[in-house]
Amino acid sequence: MKYIIGMAVGILLLLIPSFSSSVSQGVQWNPKLIADDNVQLEKSIVYMHIPADNKLPFGSVWGEVINGAPGYPVIIQIYQNGKPVHFAQVDVKNDGSYDYYFRIRDVEGDKVINIFQGDYTVYVFKTVYLTPTPTVT
Repeated sequence: MKYIIGMAVGILLLLIPSFSSSVSQGVQWNPKLIADDNVQLEKSIVYMHIPADNKLPFGSVWGEVINGAPGYPVIIQIYQNGKPVHFAQVDVKNDGSYDYYFRIRDVEGDKVINIFQGDYTVYVFKTVYLTPTPTVT
């Protein structure tokens, strides 16, 4: 009998939070990733192919952020067949350029390991200032 009462009290304690939903009421979630209305996230897509007979140890992603918002890094996401392979963040230099190097081939003793091989889709996310729309006067 005491086990049944203990189970009933336990279930009641688990249900109490669902009865009082006022905890989450009034919370407003902002779906926007960047709080500043003057900046936006810009997405570029680049395709990369690493051949099976590759001899170079590193690959790289580089570019320029035009009209970049200071303080925001460039986000690099590499996918193969829709599956995530490698993610990185890189700071933007004073001239607006960025570059990121990553290992695509490794050597352990006599064994060569191809970390990257084949076709990849690279997403590059940059935070830029919104270009004001021209007004007609």
